Amino acid sequence: MADTEDLLETLAAQEKALVFATFNESTALQVGLAIIQAAQAQYAPVVIDIRTPNRTLFHAALPGSAPDNDEWARRKSNTTLRFHRASFAVGEGMRRKGRTPGPDIGIDLMEYATHGGSFPVRVEGVGVVAAITVSGLAQAEDHQMIVDALETYLAQ
Repeated sequence: MADTEDLLETLAAQEKALVFATFNESTALQVGLAIIQAAQAQYAPVVIDIRTPNRTLFHAALPGSAPDNDEWARRKSNTTLRFHRASFAVGEGMRRKGRTPGPDIGIDLMEYATHGGSFPVRVEGVGVVAAITVSGLAQAEDHQMIVDALETYLAQ
């Protein structure tokens, strides 16, 4: 992921590859627990959040995380649910175009964050139904924790 173009291609490929056949509350629990396991192995002080546009399906705050991580998770999830893209891809796409999130493009910075760490739950034949979000590490690490867990889960 040397430059923004390569990064955007990688993020798009991840979104295309990591698609669920079905997704429900049980799936959210299994994926959330898998991310907790990975985070605990790294002693990562993160918040993990899985939500639909109107409902939280899974939420955990690990030791060392802070209330601010909950806010970042909410804002990153809002971005993914609005744009149906990983928050990392939205942010990188804006940076590539020289745009910044803000009121001039209809984004309230108190409600949306275009930093990496939220990934769309895309169901085959349906579309995006939820967002999986990690907050507490650097944006690329938050994002990768989700991708690693989804690659493992979907390979089963």
